[in-house]
Amino acid sequence: MNNKCTTGFFLFAFAVLARAQTDFVKVEIKAIHVAENIYMLTGSGGNIGVSVGSDGILIVDDQFAPLAEKIENTLKSLNPGKLKFVLNTHYHGDHTGGNAHFGQQASIIAHTNVRKRMGGKAADSKPELPVITFDDSLSVWFNGEEIKLVHVPPAHTDCDSIVYFTKANVIHFGDTFFSGRFPNIDLGGGGDVRGYIHNVEDAVKKTPEDAKLIPGHGPLSTIKELREFRNMLVETSRIVEKGIAAGKTLVQLKAEGLPEKWKSWSVPTMTTDRWLEILYNGLRPK
Repeated sequence: MNNKCTTGFFLFAFAVLARAQTDFVKVEIKAIHVAENIYMLTGSGGNIGVSVGSDGILIVDDQFAPLAEKIENTLKSLNPGKLKFVLNTHYHGDHTGGNAHFGQQASIIAHTNVRKRMGGKAADSKPELPVITFDDSLSVWFNGEEIKLVHVPPAHTDCDSIVYFTKANVIHFGDTFFSGRFPNIDLGGGGDVRGYIHNVEDAVKKTPEDAKLIPGHGPLSTIKELREFRNMLVETSRIVEKGIAAGKTLVQLKAEGLPEKWKSWSVPTMTTDRWLEILYNGLRPK
């Protein structure tokens, strides 16, 4: 991995950390029961998926580093067993910040590019780095079910994985799904706007109607919210594509804004203007 990519990762992680660090003392890690032995933890950063059972504990993502002890305490309240595995859906610091803490206890598993994006070299044995990597898919047989990680083509980044809890019928989408809000697409980290939309459309076709969905950000969801997310992506990207074809600038597109029905999708960390910037930069001819 070149120095530019490594620097980009740390700059991104620092920027996210800087926005949130003043609130870490106040952050409460809450556990939400999803289905069977699967939970979702919320706090600050990406949603955490949890499998608890006779084999111990497995988590999907681990938020920011300063929250590691709070997350650990919440895990202990769910199950006294040992943490065995940490699965990373991608490399961003709001999903991997706790790796340095939890990587001292458990094996971290992620797509090959996650380790590369985090600056890992062949000889590195830093606790925050994945120690098991894969290219297409990988299964962990744990707590009575197959937990399957599947890499998807470039979307949010170039190292996104979706995690399927096959028996519990729960899917953790990482940041390939932001429920009820505009998503971040990391164009500098291998993300792709058209690829993102394609992956969501594919997910809508393949997701069971009764599945419980853990988004990277936002509330516990169902296929209904995933369809709404797909509709938002398709409509807003078409608006920007038409604007680009008509020769409009980003300034003009921001001035025109988006239809009123998408107003509530703007949040402080991803405003309408920022979403338009991502669409414009990701869709315009290079």
